[in-house]
Amino acid sequence: MITARKYGKPVGLLALLGVAIAFPLVFSDPTYTTIAVFALIFASAASGWNIFAGYTGYIALGHAAYFGIGAYALAIICQRYNIPGGWEPIYLIPLCGLIAGVFAIPLGAIALRTRRHTFIVVTIATFFIVQLMAFNLRGLTNGSTGLDMPIPFQWGAGYQGGNQSIYNLPFYFTALALTIVALAVSWFIRHSKYGLGLLAIRDDEDRARGLGVRTGSSKLSAFVISAIFAGMAGALFAYFIGSVQPQFDFDPLFDLSIALMTFLGGIGTRAGPILGALVLEFAQQWLTLYFTQDGLYLILYGVLFLVVILLLPRGVIPSLQELWAKGRARGRIGPLVLPVKTPVMSAGTTSPPTATRMTGQAGETAHEEVPR
Repeated sequence: MITARKYGKPVGLLALLGVAIAFPLVFSDPTYTTIAVFALIFASAASGWNIFAGYTGYIALGHAAYFGIGAYALAIICQRYNIPGGWEPIYLIPLCGLIAGVFAIPLGAIALRTRRHTFIVVTIATFFIVQLMAFNLRGLTNGSTGLDMPIPFQWGAGYQGGNQSIYNLPFYFTALALTIVALAVSWFIRHSKYGLGLLAIRDDEDRARGLGVRTGSSKLSAFVISAIFAGMAGALFAYFIGSVQPQFDFDPLFDLSIALMTFLGGIGTRAGPILGALVLEFAQQWLTLYFTQDGLYLILYGVLFLVVILLLPRGVIPSLQELWAKGRARGRIGPLVLPVKTPVMSAGTTSPPTATRMTGQAGETAHEEVPR
């Protein structure tokens, strides 16, 4: 039993990793691999968003700004330095994430001077300001026309008869690697002293400050980390799509999507955002493909989400953990044990005292004289 508990989780994680690696090889249809790439991109962004929102309790709805900054950073670098398509833009994705993180420092410092609903409003306002800048800084962003990304011809794209399934493979494994990194960072933070400080802020920020937690710097650093992952996700998304435009890369629906994904899987958990992203993205794309008449897919998507919220209000993973804990608790309940009955001796009694012990299961009673 101890061995199973010790090695069960690592073996399960390795099995899931093996399934993820084998997925594009088994399901090589470009439709499925394209959906999988989008799902993993959103999973990495949602996992990064959860590092801030899930661990500190601050709900941010402006991360689409950093998603777009990462996308534009990659497009501008590729155009200014004539970087061809292929693996070179992939290598620049971490740099684009750092650029988004640099922008998040002053913006986050301003927004984090507020709390609760005011913080949400400030993050939304920050997003719209950055989006307007993308529309109006035409010399840098080319306005509403946007910028084109380099085409990786060697991956089977850009010519007639190109193999789309081969084209998707590098993007799929890059998105998978980004998701694994986001999950690893989330796990490390959750099990560190820094992560405990973030959770203390979520529970009671004033009390955490009184206990010595540097709330200001802790919140800002978590905000920057989440923006870095949003920027890397935006850069990979733009390279996969092949172009950058303000109306698509600075999309408010991005914030709603990653928030819904995180809440669905379980906010504050490590694997919840990834599970929510995989479920919602596949469900959304599948409904969009097969139920396009009169917006029926939107109705079904909303019904699916409402069903999950009503049945699993805390999210999928916390609800399953609670059910598992209740099941284990029921399994630990043993047979009914009645208390020991000790008779009272009357005056003049010369025999030694005895205790009557009740033994047996419920519904069966046996009396046994035990000398004392």
